[in-house]
Amino acid sequence: MTRVLYPGSFDPVHNGHVELVETAARLFDEVLVAAMRNPAKDPLFSLEERDAMLSETFAHLPNVRTTMFSSLVVDLARDEACDFIVKGLRAVSDFESELHMAHMNTAVSGVETVFIPSSSTNSFIASRLIREISRFGGNVNSMIPVSVATRLVEKFPK
Repeated sequence: MTRVLYPGSFDPVHNGHVELVETAARLFDEVLVAAMRNPAKDPLFSLEERDAMLSETFAHLPNVRTTMFSSLVVDLARDEACDFIVKGLRAVSDFESELHMAHMNTAVSGVETVFIPSSSTNSFIASRLIREISRFGGNVNSMIPVSVATRLVEKFPK
């Protein structure tokens, strides 16, 4: 059985994340989607809210589960007996930064990273942009799961 870890902030989860998880769920036996607490960032959604959105978003995939963490990704991968870390690539700039992190993770722990490219229909979506557009009343519903849209309206009422 091959178990993979897909870590991220998921603040909020969007259709690019969904595409990657659905792809990973077809390729691997089990996918662990892990929302992280990053002390350097001030998130829009609490860790608990993000965990709930992830659970709702991936409820249709029986081999996907979610968790939260505030440690090193490689420590979580080890603790959860994950064989690989999975990361999405939207553009060349993603590859450059993700490759650097993948090499560091392998050097520190021996855990390898598998890259999955996004489709062109989702390659422009970023959580940061979803938050910014929503904050100013823009419509991002076509880029996010329904449960996220509901929560964004609660955060930014019109």
